[in-house]
Amino acid sequence: MTTTIFTDGSSRGNPGPGGWGSVLIEENGSNKNDFKVLELGGGVKMTTNNKMELKAAIEGLKKASKESEIKIYSDSSYVINGITKWVFGWKRNDWKTKTKDDVLNKDLWLELIEATKDKKVKWQYVGGHVGILGNERCDHIATAFADGMDIKLFNGLLANYDLPNILDISHNESLATSKKSSSSHSKAKAYSYVSSIGGVVEVHHSWAECEKRVKGAKGARYKKALNKGDEERIRSEFV
Repeated sequence: MTTTIFTDGSSRGNPGPGGWGSVLIEENGSNKNDFKVLELGGGVKMTTNNKMELKAAIEGLKKASKESEIKIYSDSSYVINGITKWVFGWKRNDWKTKTKDDVLNKDLWLELIEATKDKKVKWQYVGGHVGILGNERCDHIATAFADGMDIKLFNGLLANYDLPNILDISHNESLATSKKSSSSHSKAKAYSYVSSIGGVVEVHHSWAECEKRVKGAKGARYKKALNKGDEERIRSEFV
């Protein structure tokens, strides 16, 4: 049996509201449609990106069977270097760094060590926002929880999953370009926020106002506008 795990973490502000996401694909047998997919995710009101990256790996590994050969894909060099290299020195030095400072996130590192105990785990770095389906999905889950939005997590057969090619770790350039643009857009100062529920479009002058309307609303859509023209373009898309 082989289990593939994709993980990602997010923090708005670092520190700030954060979220984590993991997707497990359990390959048991030769029929790909019978592979099992499990999505996991959660949010924290005040945290850091590194904490959420660790949490995503911990929770994913907790769900993986000890009888399985585990491949885990992460875009966090911090997590991968930490668990494969740094923890050994930290343990020898009573959880002190080379500069004699306390190791940050010791509690989560201990959880991660426990989650890997008696398991065959192969760690693999993947670039973030380069179009790898599993990483993109985990990023979507993590950011949704960081933003306090409702998101439906999948638990079922790969045959019924919206991303049937999730095990393909090749880069998707069109998705990568879109993601980079989205990342740049997310850092820009907002002119307004536009929301749509049931075809009714409203413009908001703050994220708090927009969030109050869309949070928990079925089928809600929302976008940040950077200027008046951007606002009108989004309004036309939502009509």
